[in-house]
Amino acid sequence: MVHMDSWQHAWTALVIIFVGGLIVGKLSEKPRIPDVAAYLVYGIIIGPAVLNLLSEPSQSNVNQFILNFGATLILFEGGRGVSLSVLRRVWVSISLLVTLGVFVSTFVVGLAVHLLLGTPWVFSLLVGAVIASTDPATLIPVFRRVYVLPILRQTVESESAFNDATGTVLTMTLLAATTGGSIHVGTAVVTFVSSAVLGLLIGIVLGLIALILISRKAWGLFHEYGSFVLLITAISSYQLASTLHASGFMAAFVAGIVAGNAQTFKWTLASHTTDNIMHFGNAMTLMMRMLIFVLLGTQVNFTVVHQYLWAGLLIVAVFMLIARPASVLSSVLFDRRAAWQGREVTFMCWVRETGVIPAALSGMLVAKGVKGADVISAITFMAILLTILIQASTTGVVAKWLGVLGPSQPQEEV
Repeated sequence: MVHMDSWQHAWTALVIIFVGGLIVGKLSEKPRIPDVAAYLVYGIIIGPAVLNLLSEPSQSNVNQFILNFGATLILFEGGRGVSLSVLRRVWVSISLLVTLGVFVSTFVVGLAVHLLLGTPWVFSLLVGAVIASTDPATLIPVFRRVYVLPILRQTVESESAFNDATGTVLTMTLLAATTGGSIHVGTAVVTFVSSAVLGLLIGIVLGLIALILISRKAWGLFHEYGSFVLLITAISSYQLASTLHASGFMAAFVAGIVAGNAQTFKWTLASHTTDNIMHFGNAMTLMMRMLIFVLLGTQVNFTVVHQYLWAGLLIVAVFMLIARPASVLSSVLFDRRAAWQGREVTFMCWVRETGVIPAALSGMLVAKGVKGADVISAITFMAILLTILIQASTTGVVAKWLGVLGPSQPQEEV
């Protein structure tokens, strides 16, 4: 078995991941299965559960770095495809989905955990909070293959980028209560607002600086190095926000939105700069998707999953079929400006993939030795497996059935 505990093993692991990922990614094209689902299955096959070729603990520094670095780049690239004109139309829906929607999902799942496992209320809600965030690292790649209406794609992608702050703050607040502390609602609200607003501001500022540096209509000092400047922007946004205790993922996503809407700021990019950015971004995000989801597949602990199998399946069913629709309906129905149609709301109720953020949070709880962390880990991995293998893989079919498919080519904003 290969562990990434030495340079030689790390190189071997990369070869196994990239070569296998390239093959299974190609095989997933014809049936139009999301590549992240194929990578996850490939990870399970080469992991300890089957072939036992590769293993990297979820709480290791290497794994946490890959999760954060990969999610940051995927978020930044996803942000570049978001139109500011669309965001202005649906900002009410997004705001409610990332606040009220997360709380509703947490409560519904917490209620299911409390009834099915008989755990205390605070612990039950902690389980709900850990898996409450939708996953941009899954959703954004799915929408690169399934071309739904731009307003739907950008709403769901934006929700997945912004709600990590809510889910993380809520998890930390409930964790304090489970370990003998107390819940301070006022403190939690202030923490969330400051984290979100500061992340938003950092993303805007660094995104604008990047445009100034790569647009010939501004300074254009580094227009020949546009892809590298944007890579630095994505990393810097995440790191600066995290250092200031703000949402790093939100900062990276917002920086991507600003960088992807150059025309709005009258700082358009040269065609060769745009081409370089597109090719480099596609290659980097492809590698990150492979790394993230193959490693997640190798980390599925089927022993623990089997121990809580039936209760876990019921909890995840509630999560997918009750909590998600409740989150969407309690949020978007208040947004009259967006004028959502029933088929669009139904589609949002089905799109509920889970991945990077919940995996990172459950790994953190395991590393901290939190009592019951094995239960949370098992439910989290079942949620990841089922939402990716069932919901992500059927996104195209559901979108076609509901009549919400968009243009045959993705709409990129540059």
